[in-house]
Amino acid sequence: MGPEIKEMEAQLAEYVGVKHCVSCSSGTDALLMPLLAWDVGPGDAVFTTPFTFIATAEVIQLLGATPIFVDIDPKTYNISPELLDESIAQVIEAGELNPKVVIPVDLFGLPADYAAIELIEKKYDIKILEDAAQGFGGQIDDRLAGSFGDAASTSFFPAKPLGCYGDGGAIFTDDDDLYEKLVSVRVHGKGGDKYDNVRIGLNGRMDTLQAAIVLEKFTLFPTEVKLRNKVADQYSALLSDRVVVPEVSSGYTSVWAQYSILAKDADDRASLQAKLKEAGIPSAVYYPKPLHQQTAFNHLDYKDGDFPVSEEMSQRIFSLPMHPYLETADIEKICKVLNS
Repeated sequence: MGPEIKEMEAQLAEYVGVKHCVSCSSGTDALLMPLLAWDVGPGDAVFTTPFTFIATAEVIQLLGATPIFVDIDPKTYNISPELLDESIAQVIEAGELNPKVVIPVDLFGLPADYAAIELIEKKYDIKILEDAAQGFGGQIDDRLAGSFGDAASTSFFPAKPLGCYGDGGAIFTDDDDLYEKLVSVRVHGKGGDKYDNVRIGLNGRMDTLQAAIVLEKFTLFPTEVKLRNKVADQYSALLSDRVVVPEVSSGYTSVWAQYSILAKDADDRASLQAKLKEAGIPSAVYYPKPLHQQTAFNHLDYKDGDFPVSEEMSQRIFSLPMHPYLETADIEKICKVLNS
């Protein structure tokens, strides 16, 4: 909690356009802390996508709440607002759980459809926790990722567009009451001093060294977002005849945490990845198995076929090298291999 922590929090809050930024020890804790502050627990339903990293749903289960998965839009890979509305209505009708929070994920750097999700929030009086772990730097019109919903979380894991040299995260909010609770939760539910514990919290502090690294890297970040978009545009122009390239709707800006494309099917993906590997070019699959098919969530009794879009995407999707300083010659080489 050295001086760089407050300096980083102030700069990031100003950048995002919110009143408060609370740094923490990881992107996972950045998701867990608001749920703790909102007293999410047994009997509560928290809605999210199965097409994401486990941390998004893990924090729900850690608190004893029930993750309710909702399938994704096949073009953006983000949670489908239409299916979200249906899912909340079904939970209310069943009467066993209390719909409490929705956690949309800004997957691969593209913000979710918050205009539609915020209407659903008002309709059902639930909270929105934006998972901007991959989305920090993304934008919808003049609103930046991190400014949507009641609170937003992000990650500074080294692989993220704005990464530190270890683990780190942050939470953004305009809610003064939530801010005070998050500051308490971050240090074991601290009240007046560290031996006055007014709630259950955790050790969620971010290392000062990591904040100093984020501050230095942040000086380049707005420029790097533009460079990432330039790389993505080059990829899309060269690959659109061979694979399905990512779609970014008018008014949206992705930060391209990953540049992910769709092969025709699993066999085509395996073939393309093998060609890339042979040429010394890395690729990766995000995500090979949706969360409802993970052993950790067997108790939720989902079955294969429950989320057909997520299941199909997991068989076809893979990601290419992406960073702000990827040379045009390298992009052309990668695309030549894929198009050959």
